[in-house]
Amino acid sequence: MATNEPLVGSDDAPPPAPTIGAHLAYAGASRVRTAGKTAQVELFGNLDRPPVTFEAKIKNPLRFRESLSALYAVVGSDYRYVPKDRTAYIAYLRLKRDTAPLGVWQAQQAYFGWMLRNDPLALCILDPVITVHPDQVMFEVFGKDESTYACLAFQRSAFEEVGTTAHGTTNIDFSDALYSSVQQIRGYRETRLAIGPEGVKMQAAPAREVLEKTIQIPDSWLRGFLQVQSAATLPFDHVRLAPMDLYNVLRHLRMNGDRKGKRRGLRFELIPSEKPRIVAEPWETVFTTTSDVFKGKAARLVRVWGRRRLMTMKRLLPFVESVDLYLLGSGMPSFWVFRAGDITLTLGMTGFTSANWSSALGFDLLLPRKTQDTDPTKKVVQYLADNHWRADTKELAQQTGVKGAALVEALQLGCQHGQLMYDVANGVYRLRPIVGGPLDLARLQYRNVREKVAHDLLTRRGAVRLTGENRIAGVGLELTGQVSVEEDKRDYRPQMVLADEGQLRKVTCTCPTFRKQGIKGGPCVHLIALRLVFAEKEARKAKSDDAVTFETRAFARRDGESETVVQISLERDKLKYRWGSAGQPMRLQTLRFNTEAAARGAYFEKLADLDARGYLDAVAE
Repeated sequence: MATNEPLVGSDDAPPPAPTIGAHLAYAGASRVRTAGKTAQVELFGNLDRPPVTFEAKIKNPLRFRESLSALYAVVGSDYRYVPKDRTAYIAYLRLKRDTAPLGVWQAQQAYFGWMLRNDPLALCILDPVITVHPDQVMFEVFGKDESTYACLAFQRSAFEEVGTTAHGTTNIDFSDALYSSVQQIRGYRETRLAIGPEGVKMQAAPAREVLEKTIQIPDSWLRGFLQVQSAATLPFDHVRLAPMDLYNVLRHLRMNGDRKGKRRGLRFELIPSEKPRIVAEPWETVFTTTSDVFKGKAARLVRVWGRRRLMTMKRLLPFVESVDLYLLGSGMPSFWVFRAGDITLTLGMTGFTSANWSSALGFDLLLPRKTQDTDPTKKVVQYLADNHWRADTKELAQQTGVKGAALVEALQLGCQHGQLMYDVANGVYRLRPIVGGPLDLARLQYRNVREKVAHDLLTRRGAVRLTGENRIAGVGLELTGQVSVEEDKRDYRPQMVLADEGQLRKVTCTCPTFRKQGIKGGPCVHLIALRLVFAEKEARKAKSDDAVTFETRAFARRDGESETVVQISLERDKLKYRWGSAGQPMRLQTLRFNTEAAARGAYFEKLADLDARGYLDAVAE
């Protein structure tokens, strides 16, 4: 380990969140100019990137307005939990007292100065990435809380009288003023869109000063943006919903508040050749969808979190004709594609928030962790850069010669490195450099220094051991580990309890950092290392059934409004079988076998029997 990194042990205070400085320059502030029955939407591109231009008349101004409003709701969304704290209120009182004798202008400047010193990202809205391709125009944003990705795409058929076009990717100025002016768009006005470094060139237009921004982009924000893009390349289950199905779910959520300490997910029950069912937790309200049957090959039960983020689509929902849902698994990201004629909005919701680091680490292990572009990746990027712009996997395999697993890894790396994007709505990969220059990939490889040190302890030093797994009925899996740190000359004992879906219920560690602050400043190195070593063990176990000695699977089957839950646990030579109605105490049967092999055989027989009887596998994958 490099000597300039903090030690793994005791007194390492959480470092400030790293950021990357980004300079954005615009020829003017984007806005909507209205005059009588005409409107001009001027979107100024970043002068520091190659020029991208697009000019056309918008066929349906109302859909354009509502879709941009939904995009704005995503880019400014922040659903992170904020605990009650009087610190900000006390600071406000102090600021109010200090600015009482000042005038309005001086008081306003003092307020913005205080915000810059204490919360520089509070009023920051990161400008969208806009891409003009031969077939569509796309706006990409990522929520402020790093949990929601959105891609708004306008097909060429959404425009008429298309004028000057220069393909490529740039940023546009997207401010509160632009959002307010977008609300002035009306259906009876002829509305034109102009994207370019100089906006709309109009006669007698006054000269404008260059609008410059220097913002600090958090590394975690940029890393999350790239990770969600790469997640779209993973296998998924497809579900087709009608807009009314989603409306019914959102209406129920709006009319019923969340219950403290209870589950807050949407549970999708997917049975082949049957219409999917959506169960709203914790009320167990069942919504049977009305659009199409599930066409998957196996029954699935997938739990999705972050359901309140779907409220950002409320303005676009009246225009939506169909909703395609792509589920990667419980606790994994999900992608919602809202189709409104020529307009498509793809909403990607991560299965975790910034606080749910346990699920986030498990998700990271599914993606490649390389900081250099491989030759297959370079071939794919070069093919798309040669004026092809978009291609599906079949075309890429034929034209580049990269096939199979090598192609999948190349595409994932291209997305993680910010060179490519996967268009979920159309099933193609597109050339889309997220920034004008190269990314510092080594810097974005890990979320923070603690995660980097944890990986070093696990992979290079081999200092992490999983010493115990204990299944606690009705609670979850208790993990105990041992982390040996040479610098501290000590062994630390991290411990955590994971729920069946990978959620974290309880953590503890013997290190001084945890004793001082718990996980208020983030998990300590040793807890991260324990979670990583368990995820690696699970990945190895999935490749070989013979290696299974400890495992728990949960199943559920619905009969009308009632739901039966079954849980099977394999513990070396013992098999524990629990069953009962959901939300009620479960009965327990314990079977002991002469050998571990016999117990393992009976375990897999039970799994096959439950699957044949129509039970859905409810364990997170």
